[in-house]
Amino acid sequence: MNFRLRAILWMSCLFAASLHAQLWTTAYYPGNAEKTLPVAEIDFSSITHLVHFAIVPNPDGTLNLAANSVVRPTAEALITRAHAAGRKVLICVGGADSATGFRGAASPARREAFVSAVVNLMAQWGYDGIDLDWEPLAVVDFTNFTNLVCALRSHMDGFPGKMLTAAASAYPIYGDSPNSEYALYASIQTYFAQINIMTYDLSGAYDGWVSWFNSPVYDGGRRFPSTGALLPSVDGAVHGFVANGVAPGKLGIGVAFYGDVWSGAVSEPLQGWKKPPTVQQMPYSAIMSSLFRPEAYHWDAKAQAAWLGLPHRKRASQFVSFDNEQACQAKVQYARDHALGGLMIWQLAHGHRLDLPAGERDPLLQAIKQSVASPLPSRKVTAIN
Repeated sequence: MNFRLRAILWMSCLFAASLHAQLWTTAYYPGNAEKTLPVAEIDFSSITHLVHFAIVPNPDGTLNLAANSVVRPTAEALITRAHAAGRKVLICVGGADSATGFRGAASPARREAFVSAVVNLMAQWGYDGIDLDWEPLAVVDFTNFTNLVCALRSHMDGFPGKMLTAAASAYPIYGDSPNSEYALYASIQTYFAQINIMTYDLSGAYDGWVSWFNSPVYDGGRRFPSTGALLPSVDGAVHGFVANGVAPGKLGIGVAFYGDVWSGAVSEPLQGWKKPPTVQQMPYSAIMSSLFRPEAYHWDAKAQAAWLGLPHRKRASQFVSFDNEQACQAKVQYARDHALGGLMIWQLAHGHRLDLPAGERDPLLQAIKQSVASPLPSRKVTAIN
């Protein structure tokens, strides 16, 4: 092989590696988060996109900005600082339990006015795009959802360069076909710049369940004792999207800056119960300041998940499942290994630790930043099939 050919091949490899390393990091920032994480303290160098959360659709097609304290001064501050750092800010529409509002707003009689209101707000306030978060998204809503996506993208085309992204459930809702949601997104993926999978809230004290992690990378071969089905995981959700035709590069996986605290008769994963335990969400900052004890910490290598075991704490045992720095690094590596588009964080303020010195207050975000910037190669070259 001559020198010129070797040089061309070497440069091609470097170029391919640099392209593969460009994972997005899309982070949510609620409008009511300023007391915990002031806009001035957001490290925009650690993210690629920020989603201002969230406008809620009213059934009549109007917009509810007050539900999450979305106000223009905060939007302008976010956009000014983000643009100065070369980053983009999107406005989210929807959120948990927004399906009823969407059903009315996206109906044929109201869709045009609703879409115009959302797109006009995006343009007038200076956002770089719209993030669509219809929750829960049931099969009966697929037609309305598809028509809404098409209408949004059509209206947004009048404003060049604006992005449309989606927050998608990790698994179809209970009772729907196991592949229904995945097939839906495969059919409309061309409309989206990013489809960020909400790969968290993957467990709960439900009938027939066992204690399980909030956001494990893998199931580790663990199964429900009641059905024999594999327990939920990031990998399981990604497999569902990719196997049904969604391009891996369109997908981002969720990183939870909060954890689940199980209280009752459980103190570790895979335990059953006679009386259901309670499960409460807690920000990472609170877990570390109020519950973390080094002797209680464990890392599940099979699931790639962190947890605390606190037996008989205040007359009730506790099992705490959370993403820590190691879990963040594992998710970055997973995204690389499977040629995914990037990662999504819910939500920035939960990972901000006011008990630490300035410059050390965002350990999870910094772990992601360092992992994304690292030169570690992927261990695979294609996504799972």
